[in-house]
Amino acid sequence: MTLIEFCGCALIAFGPPMTMFCLTVANNPIYIIIMISSCFFWLCALLTSSFLWAIVVPLKETLAFGVIFSVLIQEIFRYLFYYILKKAQTGLQKVSEVGNKGSIQSIRWLSLSYVSGFGFGIMSGAFSLVNVLADATGPGTVGLYGDSPKFFISSAFITLTFILLHTFWGIIFFDSCDKGCKYRIAYVILSHLTVSSLTFFNQLQFYLASLIPCYLITIITGVIAYQCSGGTLKSLKECLPFSLG
Repeated sequence: MTLIEFCGCALIAFGPPMTMFCLTVANNPIYIIIMISSCFFWLCALLTSSFLWAIVVPLKETLAFGVIFSVLIQEIFRYLFYYILKKAQTGLQKVSEVGNKGSIQSIRWLSLSYVSGFGFGIMSGAFSLVNVLADATGPGTVGLYGDSPKFFISSAFITLTFILLHTFWGIIFFDSCDKGCKYRIAYVILSHLTVSSLTFFNQLQFYLASLIPCYLITIITGVIAYQCSGGTLKSLKECLPFSLG
């Protein structure tokens, strides 16, 4: 039973992202490099947050302090990664002009923002769920000592939310920095803080109180990211295999 739960939770959290990786990232080596680089930047943000948490001794026991500063530091490193990519954009384009056997493999700035956000999300999801999945393999039964049996599956859905959100946040953040749109940058930071704060409900086993708002924010953020990428309602209807009307 524990093995089945492990596989189920792993597929819930990482199944859609792995599909996204195979369909949109794996066929371009430049995208893979960008994704790995963004994963490294997220790890640097985590390391910086850990240093800050260790230095500020009086607030070590305050979880909200760690969450707020962790989010802010992640967004600072997201900007640093944006700045570095912007400087390297021309060089990346030249490197990607000629692919295998002389074929053209062009890259777009929108794709780079997507891949960078995806890298942030993958590394965030891996760190948040790997230990949980390790515990899910047993031995033991979930809820044996009064704990909620919904903990593992709720953690998997929350992890999936953060992976998708980081992908959307990457698109919105890069586009907003290019256009100088401060209110969308503020939305990325505030929505990141909000979703992270909603996970406090999990300590009280109020999983729906965190899952429902998180997914609503994910949908809203996805719509904004779609608009930032140039999508419209007309183009969405044209992409659908069936008519909505």
